[in-house]
Amino acid sequence: MTIETNAASRGWEETRPTARLLLADGTLIEGEGLGAEGVAAGELCFNTAMTGYQEILTDPSYAGQIITFTFPHIGNVGVNDDDVETVNIAASSGVRGAVFAADVTAPSNWRATRDLDAWLKARGIVAIAGVDTRAVTAVVREKGMQNAVIGYAPDGEFDDAALKAELEKFPGLEGQDLVPLVGSTQRYDWDEGAWGWPGEVAPGVYGSRPEGPQKRVVAIDYGLKRNILRLLTSAGCEVTVLPATATAEDVLALNPDGVFLSNGPGDPAATGVYAVPMIQGVLEKKVPTFGICLGHQMLALAVGAKTAKMRQGHHGANHPVKDLLTGKVEIVSMNHGFAVDRDSLPGSARETHVSLFDGSNCGLELTDRPAFSVQHHPEASPGPQDSHYLFRRFVEMMDGAVASKGGGSTVVGGG
Repeated sequence: MTIETNAASRGWEETRPTARLLLADGTLIEGEGLGAEGVAAGELCFNTAMTGYQEILTDPSYAGQIITFTFPHIGNVGVNDDDVETVNIAASSGVRGAVFAADVTAPSNWRATRDLDAWLKARGIVAIAGVDTRAVTAVVREKGMQNAVIGYAPDGEFDDAALKAELEKFPGLEGQDLVPLVGSTQRYDWDEGAWGWPGEVAPGVYGSRPEGPQKRVVAIDYGLKRNILRLLTSAGCEVTVLPATATAEDVLALNPDGVFLSNGPGDPAATGVYAVPMIQGVLEKKVPTFGICLGHQMLALAVGAKTAKMRQGHHGANHPVKDLLTGKVEIVSMNHGFAVDRDSLPGSARETHVSLFDGSNCGLELTDRPAFSVQHHPEASPGPQDSHYLFRRFVEMMDGAVASKGGGSTVVGGG
């Protein structure tokens, strides 16, 4: 008796992979495609967050990157309009691709208005599922973030030479100013408060704001996230957003009580070419200044410090950071591939926060001017609100700006 062992004789054919992920080191990974069809190159990183995939995929700080999600169940709660972090809807978040372990299932959540696959397609994000994301993460940990190309073809037909050519064409993130891809180009005002559950009437729901005089804040958009603006508003700020190319004269003409420097993508040194002079002009007038993420790096560059590319970066919502001013350890959200070199900080700047994972710099404040910044994202809620006090610290700094006009910044709002 002859036993037929080939697939065709049993009446079925093995499905062909419809997506490929090619790394710069030659690693080739096959899987099932979803999202937008086509090819996209970017810097491959991994994110360890267990929740918030939509916020991650719409965070402008990820421009130029392909995100590997280490948590296996991505897409199971679908997507909705409220969880989009990109302010500039006219531009995409800038994410080039996404890598998932499990297939994306139908959404099961009362807030869902769409499934992730259709949403990815609409935003032009190429994705691959069915991947051993632990293995991909191990490669990044061992070899560092590297360039990669991701492709999705429903028929499973790929031009390997074209994939490789697309990969070789991608310049990487070092030396790249990606802010123009995601930042706004026009001035606008923002008045939406922090998100709240439906029916909630306490301060913090959409549109609500504290009673009394508002602090006039100018926010510089290097790739702003919506929740930053919401928390500024809920903290009692009247916010006007200006493009990243705004000059010191543009900012000061609005007579702000404070200036906020936003998060954003790319190499801070490249963005600093035009951003640093504006910040220096604001600091010269001793206007209270608060920076987050790229804004933190911009403040550091403005006072003469340097930034450097990290090996694997910090991407996730489980990062422990110590506030050296209060001794408090916070669980924070992070997304950055560059860091401030603490050894390059001038005498007028002191370190305020450090990562307890690798000891890298995560915050600073100036001792001769009212300005501070953090590398992590205090607007996120992994702790769940461990770092929200920083927005109060900013408001209190503006409150005390007149009293401290002749000296340095004052440590307030310990959380």
